[in-house]
Amino acid sequence: MLNTLQNIDRRWVFLSMFLAVAIPILTKTVFPEVVSKQAKMVFDAIDELPDGSRILMSWDFDPASQGELLPMAQAFTRHCSIKGHKQYYMALWPLGSPMVDLSIDTIQSEYPDMVYGEDYVKFDYKTGGEAVIRMITQDLRGMFELDSKGVSLDDIPMTKNVKNIQDMDLIINVSAGDPGTKQWVQFAATPFGITTVSGCTGVQAPQMYPYIPEQLAGVLGAIKAAAEYEAAIDEAYPSIAANPRAQEAKRRMGPQLVAHSLMIVLILIGNWIFFMSRKRGQA
Repeated sequence: MLNTLQNIDRRWVFLSMFLAVAIPILTKTVFPEVVSKQAKMVFDAIDELPDGSRILMSWDFDPASQGELLPMAQAFTRHCSIKGHKQYYMALWPLGSPMVDLSIDTIQSEYPDMVYGEDYVKFDYKTGGEAVIRMITQDLRGMFELDSKGVSLDDIPMTKNVKNIQDMDLIINVSAGDPGTKQWVQFAATPFGITTVSGCTGVQAPQMYPYIPEQLAGVLGAIKAAAEYEAAIDEAYPSIAANPRAQEAKRRMGPQLVAHSLMIVLILIGNWIFFMSRKRGQA
């Protein structure tokens, strides 16, 4: 057996890894997730708000990070929608606006009773990055006179009484870099005490953790945290748990779990072969 393992064709290893990734994807396998403390903090920040609270939702990412960040953005949208929160969408990235459109499509298809202008609204992209944040903390209309449909904010029920984002109960930022969470912390959360939560890429998450809990109420780091957040929502809201489209992050964890497990097994086998070979050589 030892000789067989030592001389195995490496293509069998490649095939095994291919199957480990492909089978969970094709079968849409979902594994149970344990909700981490970080995911629970983000969930509680949204869930404990009174129904109908105002939430500013800034999707600061583009299609390059869509695979990692869109599932958590959609989970935020579903959670806010089932709670009946007022959702104010914007983006600091030029290609963030289409990501917002995907969330609005989710609202329209899954929560048809929600009305644009009363329950959710979208602001068009404005260039400027942190300058946009600085402006809307003082004067929302100084940056956004109209919504994305060209309607004056004074004529939209959910915006006509909003002077600036200090009127928001929470900021949710999904970020792939700069401008993103760091700027929201520096120019909104810290100086004005606006409660803020973040969803970000895995490489960005370690930079955000020092802001917890004072400047950030919670952080979701990468697809793993998004899956945990989905699990927290599923536990609280069976109607979302029954929606297959609301399990995207958990589905994306399936191939990772199987592939990582296979890698561990291969490492253990490799080490066993090494030590057995050395023992045989000594004998």
